[in-house]
Amino acid sequence: MPIDFLIIGQGLAGSLLAWELMQRGCSVRVVDNGQENASQVAAGLINPVTGMRFVKSAEIDTLLPIAKRCYQQLGAFFQTDFYIEKPMLRLLRTAAEYQHAQKRLKDSGYQGYLDGLLAPDCNPHGLLTPYGAVRQQQTGYLLTRPLLRCLRDYFLAKDSYILADFAASTLSLNSLRWRNFCPQRIIFCEGYQAIANPWFSWLPFQPAKGEILTLAHTHTLPDTLLNYGNWLIPLTSLHSRIGATFTHEALDTVPSPPARAQLLAALADVSGDLAQAQVIGHHAHIRPCTLDKQPFTGFHPQHPQLAIFNGFGAKGSLQIPGYSQGFADSLLNSTPPPCPIERHYATHFPA
Repeated sequence: MPIDFLIIGQGLAGSLLAWELMQRGCSVRVVDNGQENASQVAAGLINPVTGMRFVKSAEIDTLLPIAKRCYQQLGAFFQTDFYIEKPMLRLLRTAAEYQHAQKRLKDSGYQGYLDGLLAPDCNPHGLLTPYGAVRQQQTGYLLTRPLLRCLRDYFLAKDSYILADFAASTLSLNSLRWRNFCPQRIIFCEGYQAIANPWFSWLPFQPAKGEILTLAHTHTLPDTLLNYGNWLIPLTSLHSRIGATFTHEALDTVPSPPARAQLLAALADVSGDLAQAQVIGHHAHIRPCTLDKQPFTGFHPQHPQLAIFNGFGAKGSLQIPGYSQGFADSLLNSTPPPCPIERHYATHFPA
């Protein structure tokens, strides 16, 4: 059966790329093993300004409007709100951070993203702020699990979803055939499992394990995201999620007691009440991070019928909608892919 594209993996990258291509009239099949993936575990946080020096994320002025529009369109189609926009209160950890925040607030390029400082030791909502806090705007989080579930059901209804393990040995490259499908291109969106992909494992992935806790507490939270080195998302006034740890060691999906202790200890530094919360959920997964902190999109240097769309790490909720549009343009109109893997051909491709 001839089709346009076979997409391997139904995480956020594979799902949104498939959606984009299908909206453009392409015939697509998404192959997924049905197991939990990093996108389902991730908090889906979007934070335009990060780091000790309060730097805007790359391409934020372009990518954020595209992401918001994408999630609004999906929400309207499925009649469900997937993107929850909430302001963020960032608790500053040093006097230098306070000074950097003051500087950014005077920068016209940051208008709309930062919205005022709180003085040191003001302790809003009982949170400890020895160095003050800054209010951030245009922050929020994506409900990835329900979004991926709705998209899977949509693909099923369109006969575009295949529950299966994809084995490289079952692919014929001569005429590009998998089972009874003859796609024009195969696009790998496998997350961290791409490190075992025989065609793209040469790319400099740097997977990182992350862990997240879900808490129940009696201390009432403000209706705002918190950033205190880690982050806290209020699910209700008495339930929240906190995270996330980050390690390149012990790359497994098993929740670990040391990570739990680390997350609770960091929370105790800003709120003794919240540190007494009951842990009602603990999840771990592996982010498909990359060595140069940039995604991998593009085509295999010897087999251009094979492509990759991967490596978004912790910024997938922000980047994937815009990159899906750009990569769809590349696939259909032969324009250069966004963040192309060609940058690694000379240094990493083994040929």
